[in-house]
Amino acid sequence: MEEKLKQKPSACFKVVLFGPESTGKTTMAKKLAAHFNTEWVAEYMREYLQEKWDAKKELCEPEDLIKIAEGQIEQENQKAKTANKVLFCDTDLLELTVYSKAYYNGFCEPAILKHALNNWYDLYFLTNIDVPWVPDDLRDKPYDRERMFNKFKNALQFYEKPFIELKGNENERFETAVSAINELLKSKS
Repeated sequence: MEEKLKQKPSACFKVVLFGPESTGKTTMAKKLAAHFNTEWVAEYMREYLQEKWDAKKELCEPEDLIKIAEGQIEQENQKAKTANKVLFCDTDLLELTVYSKAYYNGFCEPAILKHALNNWYDLYFLTNIDVPWVPDDLRDKPYDRERMFNKFKNALQFYEKPFIELKGNENERFETAVSAINELLKSKS
């Protein structure tokens, strides 16, 4: 199991879109990948849980978390092979730990937390809650956005992850992100 949670070595920079539900992470990951002519990794948790919901109308349980984590890292490792300098990840294992602790009374599978801290990302974009909440089958916290946002921000600060907050409308967020990525690429060249 633990081997399936490890990142494989990669030459690309890895950037994570990070934050609570319905804050524009997927939209921004796709848009940034298109702009930089590279790959992006979808949030495997959404795919996995949507299939579970569609098949059985069941929600996430703690025993699903390892499968979700393994699926996320598998997709990330695959996309990193073909990424053009930067890989945009629409979540990571640290995000999974935040959700796990929020939904399961502080519990997080130790292996997930271990790899959330061992896997490396060059930059996180923390997506603010200043955009409208959009309902779907899986989203369930429209009135708890500020508390959830603070949990995500606190995790980045506690684990000393490099991050920039994305706020404002989609264009403002995009301009902030592009500028930060350009600086990252310059600094590492």
